[in-house]
Amino acid sequence: MNMILRQSIALFFMMSSIVAKAQLFDPCDKQATPESRQLYYSMQRLTDAGVMFGHHDDTAYGIGWCFEPGMSDVKTITGSYPAVYGWDLAKIEHDSTRDINNIPFALQRKLVRQAYDRGGVNTFCWHMDNPANGKTAWDTTQRTVMTLLPGGNNYSRYVEYLDKAAKYIGSMKGPGGEAIPILFRPFHELTGSWFWWCANTSTPEEFKELWRFTIDYLRNKKNLHNLLIVFSVADFNSEADFMARYPGNEYTDYIGFDNYCYNVKDYRFNLENRLKILDAVAIKNHKLACLPETGYEKIPQADWWTNVLLPLISKHKLSYVMAWRNAHMGHFYTPYIGQASEADFRKFSRSPNMMFQNRVTPLGLYGKYVFSTGPHYQEF
Repeated sequence: MNMILRQSIALFFMMSSIVAKAQLFDPCDKQATPESRQLYYSMQRLTDAGVMFGHHDDTAYGIGWCFEPGMSDVKTITGSYPAVYGWDLAKIEHDSTRDINNIPFALQRKLVRQAYDRGGVNTFCWHMDNPANGKTAWDTTQRTVMTLLPGGNNYSRYVEYLDKAAKYIGSMKGPGGEAIPILFRPFHELTGSWFWWCANTSTPEEFKELWRFTIDYLRNKKNLHNLLIVFSVADFNSEADFMARYPGNEYTDYIGFDNYCYNVKDYRFNLENRLKILDAVAIKNHKLACLPETGYEKIPQADWWTNVLLPLISKHKLSYVMAWRNAHMGHFYTPYIGQASEADFRKFSRSPNMMFQNRVTPLGLYGKYVFSTGPHYQEF
């Protein structure tokens, strides 16, 4: 695509944002940074153009490689990076130099910047260790949530954890010193039973209070206004199930759920029903819908991408869908060269309903034009 055409596309989105501003909804943070605000508007406009595809830890490691500059299993197969890059804050709470998946935080921060420089979107979850006893996020032996609230036994330790995360997030800067926008997804899969923050260890009111405290603290005490907040549940079968622990519209920007494929029949049934519910909730609450984690471990079905996932998500207005990480040959969620679904994933990436990095870069999601030759920006 030549430069004039790319600039025209970016200019079109800038103008359409002006014309359609009255039809867009603002981030829940009234003090959101200009880049975060523009990203949120851009992702709203693009829901009619396709679904952004994401991959967790995409540029950090993959099948047969680790910490190699420029590498990506998604790019190797499709020719393009994903549009959305997933990361984890876990272990930052202990001043560790590496995250839960052994990525040095210094490298992770560099990869976040690279994704931003090419016009991609960064999202963070946080498998935070249990502040009540120092055990992993999967420790559910205590009713931890209530102890983290102001006045609780573990309040001070939780605030220390937040301070450390805030310092790290605050260090992520763009080329002009601007804060890089982050889709922040705390307490994910909250309707499940496997994390210390899940439904079996707290009441709905305790959970909602913790969510609100956390977001207020990061915004108001730590002055982080580059966070777009993602509310992501696990299993649910009704709107009431989905909304039972919802903290309120003032504390969320995206709503979604994590849904993995263990057998295709159940996956199709659950995903279709839940996406219908999500559509209704998103419209009612003026939020963007998303599928923050999904995938089929080891992808044993050769046409899973175009025959299962694509038809399901194409029927709904999703802002993004993210596949989980490629850890090793026994645990991966996007194909590598020679894997059974390689050709189908390539076909999936070229669907007009899907958006990878090559489609979103020219659109200037942050209100800035991205030159394809490097991480340089031209303001509109």
